[in-house]
Amino acid sequence: MKTNTQQLLKGGVLAILAVLSYSANALEKPKTMDDMWKIIQAQQKQIEALQAKAASATAPAKSENTGDVKVLERKTDVLSQEVEKLRTNLAIPEEAKYKSMYGLGPAASKIYSVGKGLSIGGYGEANYQAQISDRTGANNNADFERMVLYAGYKFTDNILFNSEIEFEHGVTGGNNGGTVSVEFAALDFFIDPMVNIRTGMLLMPMGFINPIHEPPFYFGNNRPEVERQIIPSTWREIGVGLFGQLTPELSYTAYGVGGMNAANYGASGIRSGRQNGAQARAEDIAFVGRLDYAPEAVPGFSVGASAYLGNAGQNQLFENKVTKVKTKADVFTQLYEAHAQWKYHGFEVRALGSWGHISDADVLSAAKGTETIGSDNYGWYAEAGYDVLPLLFNNTSQALLPFFRYEHFDTIASAPTGFADDLSKDKEIYQVGLHYKPIPNVVIKADYRNIRNKKGTPEPDDVNLGFGFIF
Repeated sequence: MKTNTQQLLKGGVLAILAVLSYSANALEKPKTMDDMWKIIQAQQKQIEALQAKAASATAPAKSENTGDVKVLERKTDVLSQEVEKLRTNLAIPEEAKYKSMYGLGPAASKIYSVGKGLSIGGYGEANYQAQISDRTGANNNADFERMVLYAGYKFTDNILFNSEIEFEHGVTGGNNGGTVSVEFAALDFFIDPMVNIRTGMLLMPMGFINPIHEPPFYFGNNRPEVERQIIPSTWREIGVGLFGQLTPELSYTAYGVGGMNAANYGASGIRSGRQNGAQARAEDIAFVGRLDYAPEAVPGFSVGASAYLGNAGQNQLFENKVTKVKTKADVFTQLYEAHAQWKYHGFEVRALGSWGHISDADVLSAAKGTETIGSDNYGWYAEAGYDVLPLLFNNTSQALLPFFRYEHFDTIASAPTGFADDLSKDKEIYQVGLHYKPIPNVVIKADYRNIRNKKGTPEPDDVNLGFGFIF
């Protein structure tokens, strides 16, 4: 009897250990907190059943087996403690996993990995800029350019809120241009991997920088000018739309949003036409859509395109500065872009091109009187970097990437009939620099830019030093 009882006890302990081992592996990546509790409850039932069997088996020879029962109880206590540790580690992971999800940057995507409740993240960047030439009267400057907080809340497995609050230029008082703004604030409703709903203040899903603008993930202290002047990042509007994965390799985003305000277009492009959800005129709406393809056969490579189409007249009258005649115009605005990138064994290569068209540009130019609004605009850039540290140190977690970027853009690629072109808006930028990451969350940057325009007016070169981080 004693031998059978001992075998039963030993078998019970081994079975519990097997259950724990299996369940611990299952707990490595549970989808929800509810899933975790189901695993714990199943373990407890199995433990109780084994204890009952052990108690029944030891009844005839209780005195002889008391020691074995105590051993089993100690084992059970240890297993319970391990389950509690697993539960705690799930709720508060030791190390955050940063991964871009659903069209947002890695820090902004933290909420998608939370089982339930609150998620906090953010990023910041600061820089020093030295002007090489004083011919334009520009001064050297230092700026804590932005400090950003991400706050998200997961109500259920299917409904969550995510937001970005940005503090620019250190303070909001005085004449330094500092602001506090909501960069995005949206509710996501998860229905199916192929079709999900997003509504609120939405980032326009165009280009690289607008959806993912955290400093460790782009070269240089300054964002590419093509993605500021042609694609006016950071660009957000109030709207609603769909997003999802059509296949494991093909993702999409499609929104209906408030249109831009053409009254604020200028010779420098459509950037000032962004309404940013701030008591925005809502007479016109627009459509923006994006497709991205990341083939599994080519690791690290992705290619995509996006389009924005919508009226921007907002039911306004535009008065000709000369004739004083007022004209209502739709100002149908189009913007298209295509992009590709490849990250492979230390190499990082990006390319992007964009073209836009503004109807009724002649009406807008006549209303401005002092500047020409381009009927067409375009821009493109290409950049490449290579991580040289693995060539010097084996198994290093740090990265040092020398990089080069070339940009060419023109916000008045074609002027409306009767209005003069401004060749100072046709620019080229040559940029070289270093991108150093002591850890993946922190970057230190140094770069030099040479800026030229076809008009030949002086554009000072600049040297930029700075740092950025995410958390």
